[in-house]
Amino acid sequence: MDRVSTAGNYSAILANLMAAESRQVDAENRVSSQKNGNSLKDFANQAETLTAMKTVDSRITSYQDSNTQVAAKLTTQDTALSATADAATAVRQAITDALANNSADALMQQVQGQFQTAVSNLNAQYNGKYLFAGGQVDTQPVSATQLSDLTSGAPISSFFQNDSLKVQAKLDDSTTVTTGQLASDLGTNMMTAFQALQAFDAGPSGPLSGTLTAAQQTFLQNQLSSWTTIGTDLTTATAQNGIIQNQVDQVGTRLVDQQNTLTGMIGNITDADMAKAATDLSNAKLSVDATAQVLQVMQGSSLLTLLR
Repeated sequence: MDRVSTAGNYSAILANLMAAESRQVDAENRVSSQKNGNSLKDFANQAETLTAMKTVDSRITSYQDSNTQVAAKLTTQDTALSATADAATAVRQAITDALANNSADALMQQVQGQFQTAVSNLNAQYNGKYLFAGGQVDTQPVSATQLSDLTSGAPISSFFQNDSLKVQAKLDDSTTVTTGQLASDLGTNMMTAFQALQAFDAGPSGPLSGTLTAAQQTFLQNQLSSWTTIGTDLTTATAQNGIIQNQVDQVGTRLVDQQNTLTGMIGNITDADMAKAATDLSNAKLSVDATAQVLQVMQGSSLLTLLR
């Protein structure tokens, strides 16, 4: 004989209703958030894998943010290096023109102007920090302000305030590049050549103005090779900066690819299957409705009713 219990029936139906409502809430959350869960506990045995992948994703994002700053700094550095190289080229051209015209009119004014350009760019800043100062980023790396400073008796080295630290940047887990260049490396030969022009102009064979004397022609012809070398060296430094820029771009592209792959892998775990979630929601609602109807029927019945 089967045992009939009103309380037992109610208990079974309520348990079914609560289970159906729980499934409905879960399905509704997946449909609304498009995610399988809101916390690691929702992913059970995949939680450890998900945590590891999110840690890697966070590290990649950190590298991307850092590399954006490095790229911007290198762009500013490229502008300064190019302008300094152009100043050297302009001085050589001014000397060439003076020799071709046999006249040094305005030569030293042009030299002074290019000196100011070179010093300004060797003292270039990014985010308030001097680019070519090594670790002394708050100290102006070139202290000379006019050509006459170079012939004051102090050695050329005394006009450079940078240290020997060449700044490096870690682009990703396996790539570290040297981004820093030093004012003394870039400018010593240039300042020495500027010093020679200023000393000659102020010396017994000067000034360099008007028709050139034989001594002035010889001096200027000898200067051409020095300024050619200076221009070439500065162009090489600019090219080296460009190589680093390309490397930063390549690493940036690689990081984007890695992050896209990782995002897909994380999504495979966290993103809800919307078709399944919608089906689960429909089924759960149907179960809730059906169980509720049974409960309603049960409310009108009792053990006494069944025994009649």
